[in-house]
Amino acid sequence: MSLDPSRQWLAAGITGLARHREWDAVTTVAAGGAAGDEVELVALPGGRLLVEATTSEVDPALLAAALAGSIEPPYRALGVRRPELWVVGALALEVVELAADVRGDAVEVVRDETGARARIDGLPSLAVPPELERTGAARSNEYVVRAQRLDGRLFEVEVEAL
Repeated sequence: MSLDPSRQWLAAGITGLARHREWDAVTTVAAGGAAGDEVELVALPGGRLLVEATTSEVDPALLAAALAGSIEPPYRALGVRRPELWVVGALALEVVELAADVRGDAVEVVRDETGARARIDGLPSLAVPPELERTGAARSNEYVVRAQRLDGRLFEVEVEAL
């Protein structure tokens, strides 16, 4: 072993640093399809499924059912068909329903010492959705909330403290 102080031992497994978890739940399921087929879906509270992309005829409900007990909706899942099985990974997400219809698919709300401001589809907006303000305020006094439309008034949200 070298005593060279310039060597860096920061790789996972050498220093004990854990890798970031890529999925909140992973499972396999036997279902039809061809190797390489993919399905991207969002499971909403209440059991509704939104298929965002697919290259397969497989029923997305089969993939969601395989995740039952491992993760509760809402979540975003990716299923990939391997030679004999589907491998399905899912990440939990936060969903907010906005009371008023927003004319755009992407909303960003920033609150800092100067107050709250919003951008809808990248353009400044005078209307700041109160649901997104409440979501951000529950985490921090100063925050950024990014919301992406899933369906109708349902938005997937991410919150970061400033």
